[in-house]
Amino acid sequence: MAGERAAALLKDELDIVIPTIRNLDFLEMWRPFFEPYHLIIVQDGDPSKTIKVPEGFDYELYNRNDINRILGPKASCISFKDSACRCFGYMVSKKKYIYTIDDDCFVAKKPSGEDINALEQHIKNLLSPSTPHFFNTLYDPYREGADFVRGYVDAVLTIPKGTIFPMCGMNLAFNRDLIGPAMYFGLMGDGQPIGRYDDMWAGWCTKVICDHLNLGVKTGLPYIWHSKASNPFVNLKKEYKGIYWQEEIIPFFQSVTLPKECTTVQQCYIELAKLVKAKLSSVDPYFTKLADAMVTWIEAWDELNPSGDKLPNGAAK
Repeated sequence: MAGERAAALLKDELDIVIPTIRNLDFLEMWRPFFEPYHLIIVQDGDPSKTIKVPEGFDYELYNRNDINRILGPKASCISFKDSACRCFGYMVSKKKYIYTIDDDCFVAKKPSGEDINALEQHIKNLLSPSTPHFFNTLYDPYREGADFVRGYVDAVLTIPKGTIFPMCGMNLAFNRDLIGPAMYFGLMGDGQPIGRYDDMWAGWCTKVICDHLNLGVKTGLPYIWHSKASNPFVNLKKEYKGIYWQEEIIPFFQSVTLPKECTTVQQCYIELAKLVKAKLSSVDPYFTKLADAMVTWIEAWDELNPSGDKLPNGAAK
């Protein structure tokens, strides 16, 4: 019952953001869990293609033409032909919370055969405090139907302060009011030397800023079923530079510190962009371009989200 109340409570406070290049038939499986919520669909690729959304969902759909119209020259910071375009949905949302999922993700099942309501578990995670100053190794020592008596494998854990992690963008929820401006998924895909590192980059940046601002980050439940729609060999061609660059990127994020004068997410992110340009541009000129895009992202965010601006989302299209 508590989970049901939590879901109902956030019905008007949470947007579900979905990047896609295909019809959203996958929503039928999620209908029992997603239908009460507002969806923001970010169409990647050819804007002339019609994306079909099952009836009964409340949604807005934005394609590349919409992104260019809304952001003008600043649209250059939004990736094309990469799921990194999802962060545009974060920018145009006016809700307190965001949940984002990919169109090749499906409802997983518990060992008992019962469907897992991933969104409900995310809401529980968002509404319960993280513990950034105390590492709680186990939130729930026993859970019915768990494969392991003490539940370790899929426990919800707070990631320790000072520790970075590989964030996954296809099953992610966050408090947009607290950390939204840091959730920039970078320059990926078309015209860029790298793709598919969007969530990793956003996770590293966000964790550094969360640590600085004493905000907690959780990992663990809920799980979903990912039936990968893309080709792994094509993906590797997009990712391979990142595999090499990680040797420089990870030590950078492990050692980076932000000045105490940075007290807002925007201030932290602008400072981080400066440090990326200063420390990583020697790795590849791409990082100079990325650092500039990070600044453009913050400028665009602030234009669309003036301080104190809380407006309802538009009607479904």
